[in-house]
Amino acid sequence: MIPFPVRALMTGAFTIALSTPVSGALAASAVPSGTSADTVDAPSPQTRADLARAMRGEAFANAAYRLYAAQAQREGLPSVARLFERTADVELGEHFKEEAALSGLVGNDAANLSAAMAGETYESQKLYPGFARQAKADGESTTATLFSEISRDEGGHARAFGTALRAVESGQGNVPAPPKAKPVQVPQGPPKVHAQQTKSNLDTAMHGEALAYAKYRLYAEHSKNSAVAKLFRGNADVELHEHFADAAGMAGLVGTTRANLTKAIAGERYESQTMYPTFAKRAKVAGDSQAAARFSNNAEDEAGHARAFQQALDRLP
Repeated sequence: MIPFPVRALMTGAFTIALSTPVSGALAASAVPSGTSADTVDAPSPQTRADLARAMRGEAFANAAYRLYAAQAQREGLPSVARLFERTADVELGEHFKEEAALSGLVGNDAANLSAAMAGETYESQKLYPGFARQAKADGESTTATLFSEISRDEGGHARAFGTALRAVESGQGNVPAPPKAKPVQVPQGPPKVHAQQTKSNLDTAMHGEALAYAKYRLYAEHSKNSAVAKLFRGNADVELHEHFADAAGMAGLVGTTRANLTKAIAGERYESQTMYPTFAKRAKVAGDSQAAARFSNNAEDEAGHARAFQQALDRLP
């Protein structure tokens, strides 16, 4: 994952304190109720919160590293691009997925659709309108427009998930067709915003959109209904390739490959040396042995990622 000030849990271009819970619908939607796809003992509240924070960070790392891979390709560094892509695959396909199983993230189609609808409703009616108002007050008109556009999109997603939920529960009606994403390129560049609160809100937006992508892909993977699976995948693509990408460009997330590797190294070292060991210790004390083992294993993986990124940085001309 990607770090910034060491005062907090380094999950992205900004931070979340280790002692600060993930707030609002992001916390609620990170661990929805329902039957887990994998049978595990229910973790303690603290471990559950740590799993939610870890999943949010792993989802962000997956999204950010894919943008870094694209930048490396633009700089004619295909081996670095492949390294970022492989690491992104581990963050999403292993770490996020395994933490999701322990947290009970995935339910049946009805539970997943209900959770998705609730999250999108919150974002469309409260989160993004509030961000837009703040950006306007900060004099960040372009960012205010972006937040308003995302708000409208999320309202459409909420309605589609609601329609699908009614169809699944009643056995009548049709699941809506999935939306088609219009991928946004994110070139290297500085932040386009200056106000600190709007910068922070962009960070929240990026983490939320990356998390939505990861969750919806997992929901699709476990869906028993092909139309529901397609709806989740289509929405996931919009969250990543449009919303996350737009916010990342506004926030100046992508730097040169040298800068991107430097951020990645610091983040992976923080996770391997501080974040995951802290989570593992707390899980062990709580008696959550499966989570403790998972956190410890992830710490080892992240240390390996840091070494690989450092080697790639050392080889740059």
